[in-house]
Amino acid sequence: MSSKPTLTVVAISAFFVCSADVAAQTFPAKPIRIITTEAGGGSDFAARVVAQASNMGQPMVVDNRGGGVVAIEAVVRAPADGYTMLFYGATVWLLQYMRDNVLWDPVRDFAPVTLATSSPNILILNPAVPANTVKDFIALARAKPGQFNDAGGGTGTSSHLAAELFKSMAGVSIVRVAYKGNGPALTGVITGEVQMIFATPGSVTQHLKAGRLKALAVSSAQPSALMPGLPTLAASGLPGYEAVGIIGFLAPAKTPETVVQRLNQEIVRVLGLPEVKEKYFNSGVETVGSTPEEFGAKIKAEMTRLGKVIRDTGIRAE
Repeated sequence: MSSKPTLTVVAISAFFVCSADVAAQTFPAKPIRIITTEAGGGSDFAARVVAQASNMGQPMVVDNRGGGVVAIEAVVRAPADGYTMLFYGATVWLLQYMRDNVLWDPVRDFAPVTLATSSPNILILNPAVPANTVKDFIALARAKPGQFNDAGGGTGTSSHLAAELFKSMAGVSIVRVAYKGNGPALTGVITGEVQMIFATPGSVTQHLKAGRLKALAVSSAQPSALMPGLPTLAASGLPGYEAVGIIGFLAPAKTPETVVQRLNQEIVRVLGLPEVKEKYFNSGVETVGSTPEEFGAKIKAEMTRLGKVIRDTGIRAE
């Protein structure tokens, strides 16, 4: 008597497995949405470059949902069928450390597809600061605790976390001064109102050429082609230091593995195209491309390392 329900359960399970396999084999059968932030921003641009260069037999369509968590929550609620992806950065996996009652779990609710872009931050000083290397600046800051300031253009941003990680690993007391945006923060360093900032390559290149700012090192683990000749902080006295802005593609959790692999294969192909690499590079970011497993491991590593920085410094999202 007990064998009938068991067979029924097995049959139902087999049906759903077969249905998922069939769906994966015919994927995609309709347009794929890439949900990201507001139109006109860096994430929007990067998502559109991928969408325009994709060739899956169905179009990829960018769906802008504004800033904040709207885009993330939309993907959490979406069907796990591969037709909706999120293109987003660290807010997905770090906001839980900066705000209460976040409505998603970065590991439980998403299936990583691929890491797409990476952008280092640059340790920038006002030229009047008498230090030309990272070691010199650390020694100077240690000798004058609390007498130097770093400019902040946004709470919890990549540049903010890069600065806090630097101060923690270097053992220096540098006071953060908050500005209303990255532009005013950079102006504060140029005028000498503050002495230090972590900034993106695209925002400082012209100022560096004009001598209005001084660059010491990049925050990536390896030297960056975006700032040729500039050493890493890790190689300049802070072994293990790394703090870069990364953005990637994620699908809703439980999206069939074969579908995730199909999406990964196509997006990584696109990211490897010379014209795509050039467009990204000219906008101040580098293409990456990874396996889903590598991206998932990167997310977990960021949660561990930067989550500790956020907790230790008490950073709260605005």
